Amino acid sequence: MEDKILIFGHKNPDTDSVTSAIALSYLKNQNGLQTEPCVLSEIAKEAEFVLDYFNVERPRMLENVKIQLKDLDFDKIMPLEPSNSILKAYNHMNAYKIRTLPIVDQEGYLIGIITMKDIAMNAINGDYHALHTTFNNIRQDLNADILNYGHSDINGHIIITAFHETTIIRQHRIESDSIVITGDRFDIIEHAISKKAQMIIVTGDLQIPEVLMDKAKVSGVNLIRTPYDTYSTSKLINQTNFVSTIMKSDRLMKFKVDEYLENCREIIQTSKHSKFPVVDEAGKYLGIIGRTHFLNPTKKNVILVDHNEYSQSANGLNEANVLEILDHHKIGDISTSLPITFRNMPVGSTNTIIFQLFKEAQIEIPKQIAGLMLSGIVSDTLLLKSPTTTYFDEHAVSVLKEIAEIDLSKYALEMFKSGTSLDGRTVNDVFYNDFKEFVIDGYKLGISQVFTLNFEEIASQEDAYLKLIRKVHDGRDHYLTLMLVTDIIKEGSYTYFESKHERLLSMAFEKSVDQGTFIDSIVSRKKQIIPMLINAINMIK
Repeated sequence: MEDKILIFGHKNPDTDSVTSAIALSYLKNQNGLQTEPCVLSEIAKEAEFVLDYFNVERPRMLENVKIQLKDLDFDKIMPLEPSNSILKAYNHMNAYKIRTLPIVDQEGYLIGIITMKDIAMNAINGDYHALHTTFNNIRQDLNADILNYGHSDINGHIIITAFHETTIIRQHRIESDSIVITGDRFDIIEHAISKKAQMIIVTGDLQIPEVLMDKAKVSGVNLIRTPYDTYSTSKLINQTNFVSTIMKSDRLMKFKVDEYLENCREIIQTSKHSKFPVVDEAGKYLGIIGRTHFLNPTKKNVILVDHNEYSQSANGLNEANVLEILDHHKIGDISTSLPITFRNMPVGSTNTIIFQLFKEAQIEIPKQIAGLMLSGIVSDTLLLKSPTTTYFDEHAVSVLKEIAEIDLSKYALEMFKSGTSLDGRTVNDVFYNDFKEFVIDGYKLGISQVFTLNFEEIASQEDAYLKLIRKVHDGRDHYLTLMLVTDIIKEGSYTYFESKHERLLSMAFEKSVDQGTFIDSIVSRKKQIIPMLINAINMIK
């Protein structure tokens, strides 16, 4: 099961999203929880720069938070090996009240299963005369004393000496592959020794002359004495066979521990079987799963930062337990079945909220964590120049920069340069780096925001960006697809777009807007663009 609480931001892991997940995870762990920061896709270049600068390990990437078999509390039934006896398997299953038993090799790889039905059918339909097992299995299962040990492997046929000695000798009933069950028939024992039978089992706990034991030793014949009578021994002997002689090994229905519940549920519910082995990626046995485990599956526990909408979150979020949300955006559509902590503040960065949490918990912020939090705030507020900036952001920056011990202006410029550099990045990479979808009053919008210190890098590929925008617009059925190119130096944004309403952006910005138009002082998607678009949409409805 996934014991740790997973903390992650939105699907496009920018600096604030990545650093806030790491910072909050550190804080939660200091408070005694077990959490892990994660990301939902490849992190942005700026975030990479920040993590490298402060020497922080990249968070694990999550494909989704869907329920997997490893999240279920499946039965950890101890397996047996193929060389164990059928009787040992039966006793093991009876003791633990189980009806399906996995069989593994010496390295733990699943090689077969047996059920109580298999044991019962073998008792009814099995070959009563064949025996393939070991000396030790027979000795243990028959609670026998060793009178002579000759060899380990036993592979032959069983004979119960009900006939007279002369009949047995005349009909050659005892051969070298015989396992002889007898009482105190010393003549039969001596004859079996002379034939070098594989094993002689003396029943009734009877005494055997020393001379016969000596002969067995010389001939290398296995000789044991059991307290069971001949009838009981004959009933039990077949159960000393290797469990491998009755186990199912072909076309085993098994599941890997990382498989998703939704993919396994139908297979299990429609199968004639009720129990199934669970293995790891390499095929090593882990446990047994049954239909009852699917009734109340254990969900992954998650905390969301920097977002609160399903479209921006992890796939399968509806299958997870959302324990907490920290965000600074508008209220989205995520719902929960139980009350949770939902901290949403109108500040410039999620890290500003986390800074407040550190203060409230009276926990010291380490230098590394302070550097990450500072980077998140600086990134989201454009070094406190964005209209989203508040007093709380400014205060947090003033404290964090002292803890991080950096020249803020110099560091911020390096960070922005790393994030805005287009070296090695395709048009798709640039467009989707910070792309979000919104639904406003039924109108689906897609907005990409690209920050730059050199607008010409974008303008030189204007046709390629416009082509991609049209493709996204049609493919995702957007009402508006907007690429906002924010010039950090000029503190404004250029617009590239495709819209079903030709005057939507002109109405939103209250000026004529064409491809590449520069909008002065527009730098915030959340605080400026979205509210302006909402007003424009309300005007045209």
